[in-house]
Amino acid sequence: MVNNSAYTLYLREDWKKLSDFTAIQLSEEELTDIQSINDKISIEDVNEVYLPLSELINLQLQASHTFKESINHFLNNDLKSGPFIIGIAGSVAVGKSTTARLLQKLLSQLPSHPKVDLVTTDGFLLPNAELEKRGIMKKKGFPESYDTRSLISFLTKVKSGVSSVQSPVYSHLTYDIVTKEYITIENPDILIVEGLNVLQTSLTINQNVPNYFVSDFFDFSIYVDADVNNIEKWYIDRFIKLRDTAFQDEQSYFKKYAQLSLEESIEISKRIWKEINYVNLIHNILPTRNRADLILFKNNNHHIDRIKLRK
Repeated sequence: MVNNSAYTLYLREDWKKLSDFTAIQLSEEELTDIQSINDKISIEDVNEVYLPLSELINLQLQASHTFKESINHFLNNDLKSGPFIIGIAGSVAVGKSTTARLLQKLLSQLPSHPKVDLVTTDGFLLPNAELEKRGIMKKKGFPESYDTRSLISFLTKVKSGVSSVQSPVYSHLTYDIVTKEYITIENPDILIVEGLNVLQTSLTINQNVPNYFVSDFFDFSIYVDADVNNIEKWYIDRFIKLRDTAFQDEQSYFKKYAQLSLEESIEISKRIWKEINYVNLIHNILPTRNRADLILFKNNNHHIDRIKLRK
């Protein structure tokens, strides 16, 4: 354990000693289902990194419940409280989705058996037609490409304890919002919100949104981090795997890439990374890293070797 600025830095060897949480079980098959394409995670990672993290979150969850009950008692209120909300941020291809799904699985197995729901901010991207109209199709995933007002409205309702709230659905196959299709969030104890820019604090010019931010609704936030060169490699590797799988689907937005040679795939994915995803990471996503409560650092093998926890 090393003290470092606003965070305490834990090496993995120290972090894994923080918990003896052995009640949670996860099979290899379940772990495989949780993993995103080209991501790597092991039972060892679960036991040494994510179980201590789950226990930490559980402690904060219980403290949050106690605090809310005390406040309601003091104010003589009987108000229904909203869920404990966890935000997960990080670059494209860094493994945010795997982290989110894994935490959903582990937290749902806590002794109190909380109901844990998961939403991604992809559902709050503006439809492709609107992005084209605004001339920002190549900035999809940048802060200005989201319907931030709707996302904040969604979180306001959830946090206020509204029993049933709908979230739009996004299709990675068609690369667009699915019209008139929604995910219904009903009284979760914990809500995980995963997305590129969930820790963003800058308002987009001319966007009519309230003067507060998505992260204002979080009780705990996580940033999944890695060296930029490693993320680029993971992005290119993922693109190549998708070329051989999802891109082959006739309905895929990226069907045009399905017949590329390996060399062409590498060249095009490098260009997309450099012109879009790298720019978004450097200018929008990475600057929000130190707003997270906890930072998970991955090495070149996706192995988490360091954890930073805000003091």
